[in-house]
Amino acid sequence: MLGERVQSLWGGYGELRRAQLTGAALPSAMVKIVSPPVLRELGHDPRQLRSHHRKLRSYEVELAFYRNIAGQCGERCRVPALLFGAANEGQLLFVLEDLDAAGFPVRRTHCTDAEIAACLAWLAAFHARFMGVAPGGLWKVGTYWHLATRPDELAVLESLELRRAAPRIDQRLNGARFRSLVHGDAKLENFCFSATGLEVAAVDFQYTGGGIGMKDVAYLLSSCLASAACEREIPRHLDTYFAALRAELERHAQLPLSDIVLLEREWRELFPWAWVDFHRFLLGWAP
Repeated sequence: MLGERVQSLWGGYGELRRAQLTGAALPSAMVKIVSPPVLRELGHDPRQLRSHHRKLRSYEVELAFYRNIAGQCGERCRVPALLFGAANEGQLLFVLEDLDAAGFPVRRTHCTDAEIAACLAWLAAFHARFMGVAPGGLWKVGTYWHLATRPDELAVLESLELRRAAPRIDQRLNGARFRSLVHGDAKLENFCFSATGLEVAAVDFQYTGGGIGMKDVAYLLSSCLASAACEREIPRHLDTYFAALRAELERHAQLPLSDIVLLEREWRELFPWAWVDFHRFLLGWAP
C-alpha cells in the first residue's frame, strides 16, 4: 500500500513515498515517482529548458546507477537496493529498499566528528571500489555543479577573475591521472545513519559520474562545517579520509603502493581546486 509522502522532489518533479508491503520479505519500500512538467508549461526561457533537460538526464542517470552500479557497492559503501525501476517518456519510477527498516533510520542536519568520519569512510570505500571505472551510462563528469552543465551560473558570476579562471579549474580537475566514480551530491542530508551514528548508507545518485574523490569530500565538508571552522578543521578531516582511502585501496589490491602514494599526493593538491570549483557554482546560483 502506497503510504505517507516523505518529501517532494526538487523543483516539483515528483515525490518520494513510503509503501507498506504485504507478503514480501521486506516490511516497506521507498517509492520515488518522477513526474516532470511538460515542456509547454515551461515556456521558452532557455535557462528553464536547460534546467529541465538536466533534471531529466539526472533521473535517467540515477536509474542507470541503481541498475548497473548499486549491486557492486557492498556493505562498506551501502546504498539502497533497487527492487523495481521503470522509465517511460520522461516518467520514471523507482522502488527502493527502505533504509530506515534496514538499520539506517537517523538523518542529520548537524553532525559530530565521528559522524563526519563515518561519511568520509563511506566516500573512501566508494571511491576505492570504483577507482578507474569508466562512467558508462552515468555523467561523464560527475557532480551537479560541473561547468559544462552550468553556463547560466557562470554567466552571472560577478567575479570576472573567477569567471575567467573557471575553465582552467575545470580542466585541472578533469585532467587528473587518478579518477573514480563520484557520488556527485554528497551532502550531509544524503547520508542515512545507524542509531549509533557510526555506520552510514547514502542515497540520491542523480549526479553520479566520473571524477576525483575530492569533489565529494569538498562538498560533504562544506555541508558539515561552519565557514569559520573550515580552515582549522579541514586538514584533520582530509587525514581521516585518506587513511580510509589507503586502507580500502590496499584491501582491494587495486593499485600498487607506489600509485596509492601518488594518488594521495595528486588528490590532496586538487582539494583546493575542488573547493573553489564548488564555491564558484554557489556564487552564481540562485535557487
